[in-house]
Amino acid sequence: MVNKTLNYYNQNADSFIEGTVTVNFKEVQDKFLQLLSGKKILDFGCGSGRDTLYFLKSGFDVTATDGSGELCKYASEYTGIKVKQMLFQDLDDVDYYDGIWACSSILHLPKDELRIVMNKMSRALKSDGIIYTSFKYGNFEGERNGRFFTDFTIDEFTDFVKDVKEMAIEEYWITGDVRPGREDEKWLNLILRKIAF
Repeated sequence: MVNKTLNYYNQNADSFIEGTVTVNFKEVQDKFLQLLSGKKILDFGCGSGRDTLYFLKSGFDVTATDGSGELCKYASEYTGIKVKQMLFQDLDDVDYYDGIWACSSILHLPKDELRIVMNKMSRALKSDGIIYTSFKYGNFEGERNGRFFTDFTIDEFTDFVKDVKEMAIEEYWITGDVRPGREDEKWLNLILRKIAF
C-alpha cells in the first residue's frame, strides 16, 4: 500500500507541487516556530519543500525528508538543501530535533504502522520537543484517490496517542482545506509535546 502511495506521488509530482507549493500556510508555520525551544527541525514528508524553505528563511536548521524520489528532486532544487529520500519507518534519530513538522504526510500510514512511526518520532525529539501534524477529519482508513489515508476525529486520535510514548496533545484545531475549491474538506491539526515522565 505504501508503494502505491509513493507511486502516486512519483507519477503526479508536477500537479501535486503545483497545488501545494504556493499555498499560504504562514499562520500554522509561525505557530509551530514560536513553540520551539531550539533550532533543529525535521520536515517529515516535505513534499514540494514549501515549509522547509519557510523555516530555512526564518533562520532554522532544517532536515527535510520525503519518500518520493521525484518530490525529493524538486524540493532539493526549490529549497537549496539536499532533501533525503527516506520512508517514515526508517527514522532512527534519538533525542535530536526540537520540532518535527509532519504536515499532511504521516496520514498515509495505516494505524498499526503509524503507531510505530510516531513512537520513532517521539524518540527522535528532545525532551519538551513538539510535533505538528495533520489528518483529514473523519474515521476512514483505506485507499482514496490512488493513495492510502488514515483519517482521525479528535476523540479517536486522543485514544490512539495513548500508545505513543511520552507524547501528549497540547492543542488541536479543525480547519477547512487551504487549497482553492477544497474548502469543504476538514482537517484535524495537532500540536503534540514530548513530556518527560
